[in-house]
Amino acid sequence: MRDGFTWGVATSAYQIEGATRADGRGETIWDRFTNTPGRVIDGATGDVACDHYNRWEEDVALMSDLGVAGYRFSIGWARVLPDGRGTVNQPGLDFYDRLIDGLLEAGITPYPTLYHWDLPQALEDEGGWRSRDTVGAFVEFADVVTRRLGDRVSTWITHNEPWVAAFVGHLEGVHAPGLTDWGAALTAAHHLLLSHGEAVPAIRGNVPDASVGIALDCRPSFPATDRPEDAAAQRHFDGFRNRWFFDPVFGRGYPADVVDTYVARGRFGPDGPGYVLPGDMDTIAAPIDFVGINYYTSLPISAGADETEDTGIEPGAEATPGYTEMGWPITPSALTTFLERVHRDYDPGSILITENGASFSDGPGPDGTIDDRRRIEYLRDHIAAIEAAVDAGVPVDGYFVWSLLDNLEWSLGLTQRFGLVWVDHATGRRLPKASFDWYRKRIER
Repeated sequence: MRDGFTWGVATSAYQIEGATRADGRGETIWDRFTNTPGRVIDGATGDVACDHYNRWEEDVALMSDLGVAGYRFSIGWARVLPDGRGTVNQPGLDFYDRLIDGLLEAGITPYPTLYHWDLPQALEDEGGWRSRDTVGAFVEFADVVTRRLGDRVSTWITHNEPWVAAFVGHLEGVHAPGLTDWGAALTAAHHLLLSHGEAVPAIRGNVPDASVGIALDCRPSFPATDRPEDAAAQRHFDGFRNRWFFDPVFGRGYPADVVDTYVARGRFGPDGPGYVLPGDMDTIAAPIDFVGINYYTSLPISAGADETEDTGIEPGAEATPGYTEMGWPITPSALTTFLERVHRDYDPGSILITENGASFSDGPGPDGTIDDRRRIEYLRDHIAAIEAAVDAGVPVDGYFVWSLLDNLEWSLGLTQRFGLVWVDHATGRRLPKASFDWYRKRIER
């Protein structure tokens, strides 16, 4: 790997913190969503989650034992600004103060993400990401947080996976706020990107030595056959899933081929993308210091399925060879190819693998240990794929395993286990898995 390469782990606030009503925290769209019957497959909520809010010192000690140099986490917007804007909740900021100080004392660099999908419900009630006003609220949040924490934190991630926040939350309805409308999804996507672009200079103004980026998830794909119609479908899927976010962040605007298709299909509504105002695309393309890439799998695309991710396997089913228990094909070589493509097409100065990991439900055996060798193989092969990209000249500077802890997997509840550390969700007890020991030794090497 490159000199100064950062080995780390990642989590997010709603998935681990719990304490959703503690110390003045406001309600979020995920509180509302998970507490609505039928939204989460096992009925789980984030009310307690991994109780990280109360057990953060134990979790920092685990990271110290693991030997990671970086910890990527998110800052709960409603814990800091309960109504999304206006009055600051000092106890919420105090929590992140303590966490950051604890990390630094342990020799672990904080990599906070400002938005990991937990929009304050008060803002959702005003239109959420469909409203341009939420852009300004996000910049206010970024300003409050970086003013308080920027004296100790220099690396900042604005958003995590805006594609998921926009399309899974506003088109598929599987994530909060649970909408199923193309116009809402495309409007939300634009405002998420715009808020990123407006937040970048605000962060730099508060943190003179700031390194600022955004974490984009990707879904590399390939035509299922050599038929021209499958190639066309794959091209559109790539535009919908990848280029719609990568292109504007790197100054290319929205991909014209996808815009034309959306116009033809009436996806923007009768007036077209009227939410795009003059100057927006320049704002979105604010220079960044790195791009985060979240990678899990790749997909074959066939004509007729060019905007879906149907692998034919239901999440939660027992994993079959070559798949994780999320039903995702295990395809590490596609990570190498995608990294080379990002380097070639966008030329970022630095790339961080901000998430990579696998869900396998291995639990404690008769001797109390957890032999999750499938996760070890997954991590081993994906790290090798990153090394191959680095050898080819791709500037990858960090790798963050998803996740430190078995956590709440959004609308899949507690049915999926991504952690290096097993969590007994009834008691909160932590138990490192074999993959924890493997990763510690890999870091030592």
